[in-house]
Amino acid sequence: MDQAIHPSAIIDAGAELGAGTRVWHFAHVCAGARIGAGCSLGQNVFIGNDVRIGDKVKIQNNVSVYDAVTIEDEVFCGPSMVFTNVYNPRAALVRKDEYRPTLVRRGATLGANCTIVCGVTIGRYAFIAAGAVVNRDVPDFALMAGVPARQSGWISRFGERLAMVDGRARCPHTGELYLLQDGKCHLHHVRAAAPAA
Repeated sequence: MDQAIHPSAIIDAGAELGAGTRVWHFAHVCAGARIGAGCSLGQNVFIGNDVRIGDKVKIQNNVSVYDAVTIEDEVFCGPSMVFTNVYNPRAALVRKDEYRPTLVRRGATLGANCTIVCGVTIGRYAFIAAGAVVNRDVPDFALMAGVPARQSGWISRFGERLAMVDGRARCPHTGELYLLQDGKCHLHHVRAAAPAA
């Protein structure tokens, strides 16, 4: 396997890391973790046992991914952002049987120092601004900011803000068309023309 693991990193026996995944200084990956191909785990990253991470995920420095978190492909986790897994922790109470699962869908960005409260789903290609606190589900392509996080617009797969006019917007960079239907943003895929008979 063409993995790159820094000598200071700890990879517990049983952990699975895909081809091309890089693990940097002082990271710790627990035995039950499953990490896909082409990922990057920055300095001082912790990955718990009951964690599933897809392909091409970038987890920046000082991020802990705790049990019951699932991260799909091509997700960006900014420096020092926070996941939780217990909704109402108390030091005197053991609540390991009360973990709430968190799902981060494909292509989402979680900005530096944001907090994802357990039990939510972050939609595909959603963008969570730096420092935001997410305590409810986030739609696909939503741009979220603030404490608590509120939607401030829509964003393209490329990471460009979408200017919706009459429920339609084009990505300023790619020209892809997005449609707003029933309060949900969809990428419009044009079907290829059928070949001539």
